[in-house]
Amino acid sequence: MQVPVEAYRPIAEVEAPAGIDNLESWPGWFVGRENELDQLDTAVTAGGPVVVAAVHGLGGVGKSSLAAYWAGTRPHGCAPIVWIRADSPAGVEQGLAGFAARLQPALAEALTVEDLAERGLQWLASHTGWLLILDNVEDPADIAAILARARTGRVLITGRLSVPWQADAVVISLDVLTSDEAQRLLTGLITAGGPRDLDGVAELCEALGYLPLAVQQAGAYLAQARFTTPRAYLQLLIDQPGPTFDRVAAGTEPQRTIARIWRVTLDRIAETEPAAVELLRTLAWYAPDNIPLTLCRSTTDPATSDAALGLLAVYSMITPDPSGSGLSIHRLVQAVARTPDTTDPHRDPAAIERARTSATGTLRNCLPDHEDPATWPIWRALVPHIAALTSYIHSDATPDLLVAEIRSLAGRFLLDQGVHVSALAYHHQALIDFDQVLGADHSSTLESRNDLAEAYKSAGRTAEAIPLHEQNLADRERTLGADHPDTLTTRNNLALTYESAGRVSEAIPLHEQNLADRERTLGADHRDTLRSRNNLASAHQSEGRVREAIPLLEQNLADFDRVLGLDHPDTLTSRGSLAYAYQAAGRVREAIPLHEQNLADSERVLGADHPNTLTSRGSLANAYQAAGRVREAISLLERTLADFERVLGADHPDTLTSRGSLASAYQVAGRVREAISLHERTLADSERVLGADHPDTLTSRNNLASAYQVAGRVREAISLLERTLADSERVLGADHPDTLTSRNNLASAYQAAGRVREAISLLERTLADSERVLGADHPNTLTTRNNLAAVQYQPTNRAERRHAKKGGSPTRGKKRRG
Repeated sequence: MQVPVEAYRPIAEVEAPAGIDNLESWPGWFVGRENELDQLDTAVTAGGPVVVAAVHGLGGVGKSSLAAYWAGTRPHGCAPIVWIRADSPAGVEQGLAGFAARLQPALAEALTVEDLAERGLQWLASHTGWLLILDNVEDPADIAAILARARTGRVLITGRLSVPWQADAVVISLDVLTSDEAQRLLTGLITAGGPRDLDGVAELCEALGYLPLAVQQAGAYLAQARFTTPRAYLQLLIDQPGPTFDRVAAGTEPQRTIARIWRVTLDRIAETEPAAVELLRTLAWYAPDNIPLTLCRSTTDPATSDAALGLLAVYSMITPDPSGSGLSIHRLVQAVARTPDTTDPHRDPAAIERARTSATGTLRNCLPDHEDPATWPIWRALVPHIAALTSYIHSDATPDLLVAEIRSLAGRFLLDQGVHVSALAYHHQALIDFDQVLGADHSSTLESRNDLAEAYKSAGRTAEAIPLHEQNLADRERTLGADHPDTLTTRNNLALTYESAGRVSEAIPLHEQNLADRERTLGADHRDTLRSRNNLASAHQSEGRVREAIPLLEQNLADFDRVLGLDHPDTLTSRGSLAYAYQAAGRVREAIPLHEQNLADSERVLGADHPNTLTSRGSLANAYQAAGRVREAISLLERTLADFERVLGADHPDTLTSRGSLASAYQVAGRVREAISLHERTLADSERVLGADHPDTLTSRNNLASAYQVAGRVREAISLLERTLADSERVLGADHPDTLTSRNNLASAYQAAGRVREAISLLERTLADSERVLGADHPNTLTTRNNLAAVQYQPTNRAERRHAKKGGSPTRGKKRRG
C-alpha cells in the first residue's frame, strides 16, 4: 500500500481538527463531588508546562465518572480531549493509535497500530493545550513513556492504584458518596419514570456503603423492576447476596457490576501476591472500619502479611488509617468476599470457609483478660469485630465452639462495662451453642449457664436468673458432687441472686452451708472460705442483723490480712465490707478510718483510676456525709464522678450511681436545684441505658422524687413515687425490701401533701409486710413503725389541724359539741 503524503508531514505542523474528542459519557444522574471537582479545576489551572492529576479509589467509587463529568462540564479550556482506556499496554497503544487516526484519518489504514501510537504520542509531545485522560490505569509502567514524553499539556489519570505517579502530581483520593448524595442518586434513578414507593431508600444506601456503582446498579434495576421497592431489594441483598451483586438491568453492560469489577482487581492482585486475596477474604469477616493491625498481621509471617496489606492498599481494596494503627475496608467488598460463588475462583466456598476459620482463630487469640482495666481499650477496639463476626454466622449453621467461646468472653466484658442487653444476647447464644455441641452436663455448658444467669441478675431480672442458677446447682451436685469447688461456687452465686431478689432468708442457709463445706474441704484459711464468710456476714447485714455480721467481718479481715497480706484486693474488699457494717450500725467514727485506709491502699496498689479505687473513694465520701462532713463528701464525690466518666464512660452503671450519690450530697447540703438537675439526668440516662424496669432506674426515680419533695414540688414527687411503687411491685414483687421502701417513701409524700389517711393506710400495710418479711427487729421495720406513729399523731383534716394549732384535743367537732 502506498503511504499517504500526510505521513511525511512533520507531526508538529499537524493541527487537531474540530470534533475529534472521544470523551466518555458520564452518568445522567451525577451528584456531589463538588470538592473533587474544585480540586481538579485548581490543578489544571496551575502553572507549568504539564500538570498531572491522579484520581484513585476503590473500583466502583466513580473515578471515571468524575473525570468524564469534569472534562465535559467544567471550563478548563483544553482541546482536544483524548480519552484512553489504559488498563493494559495494549489498551494504551490502541488509545494512542486511535487518537492518531482521528488526527489524520488517511493514515489509519496505511500505518501499523504501533506506528500510529508513536505518531499520536509525538503529536502530544509537540503540541500544547490538550487534555489526556488515562482511565483505569492498572500499572504505572504502562503509561511511563507517555508521562516522560508528553510534557506540554494536561494529564488526568484514574485508577485503583494509590501510588506516587510523579513528584509534582496532584493526587485526589476519591471516597464514597455521603448519605444524602447516595439517597439523591438512588431516588433520582428510581423515579426517573414517575413516582415510586421509596420506602427503604436510606437503609439500602447504607447497606450499599454509599458506593456509586452499587447505588447505580441497584437504581437501574429498581427503575425497571417497578414492583420491587428499595426495601425489597435490601431484603434480596440479605437473602441472596451472590445473585444480587451480579444482577443488572436490561441494556446495562454485564461487566459493570461490583462483583465483576472487583474480580478483575483480585485477578491482578493474585498474580502478584496470592496471600493478599486470602487476607482480604479473612478481613471480610470483621467490621468494615477500624480493623486493628493485630487482626491483619500474622504472628508467624509478618513480612508476608505486610506485603499483602501493602498491595491491597495500593489497589484501594483497603484504606490504611493515617496513624498506622489499623485499616478500613468497604462493606460491599467484604460482602462480596464472604459470598460463595463457584464461578469465581476468588470466592470458592471452601476458601471462604477457611477464611472464616482463620478470622475466628485470630480474633480469639487477640482477646485479653477482661478483668484487667489496662486491657479495656483493646477490648473496646475489638467489640465491633466480635459483633460483626458473630452476626455473619447463620443461625442454622453448625455451632462453632471457638465462636461460642468468643461470645462468652465478650459477654463477660460487656457485663463489666454495664452493657447488659448485648451481654445477655451473647451469653444466650453461647449457651445454646455449648449445649448443642457438648451436651447439658459439660463443664463449658454449665459455666455458660452461670454466665447467662449472672447477666440476668446484673440486668435486674432476678426472676430469670434464679431458675438458671437452681438448675446449675442441681446439675453440679449430680455430676461433680456436693463438695466440688464448682458446686460450691454455684451455690454461692444462687445465694447472692436470692439476696438480690430480696429473698435473704433463703440466701442465708445457702451461705451457711457453703461456709461449713469450704471450711471442711478447703480449710479455714482458704481464699474461697474467707469469701464465703464475708458473703454470709453481708447477708446477715441485709437481714438487719448487723451485730451478727460485724464479728464475722472483723474475723475475716484479720484472716485476710494474715493469709493474703494487707495489699491483696480481697483484703481491701474485706476492709470495705467491715467499714460498711460499722456505718450501718451507726459506728461512723470507726468506719471512716477503715475507708480512708482502703482508699490510700487502693490508690497505691491498684492505681488512682482503677474502678475499685473509684468505688473506695465514693464509699469514703458517703461515710463523710453520714458523719455530717458534707463539704468533704461533695469534694470527693465530684472528683469521683469526673474520674468515673473519664475511665468508664458517662453511661456506665457505676458512673450513674456516682452521679446519684453526688446529687444526694448536694441535696443534703441544701443545693437542691443542683441536686434535681443531676437526679433528672441520672434518671434519663438510667432509663436509656438500663431500661425503665431496672432496679437502679427505680432507685433513681425514687431519689428524684425525694429531691422534688424537698423542693416543695410534692405533686411531682407523688407522681414519680406512685409510678415507682407500681413498677417495684411488678418487677421486684410486693415483698421485696425495695418495694417496701418505695411504699414507705410514698406514704411520706402523702403526709407532706396533707393526705394523712392515705399515708397511714400505706404505712400500716408496709409495717405488717416488713414484720412478716424482714422481721420485727429489722432496721427498716423499726423505721416504718416510727413513721406510722408520727403520722398517727398528725391531724387528718383541716378542722383538726386548726384545732391542734389552738392547743385543743384532736377529736371530731360534732362529738365535741355533744
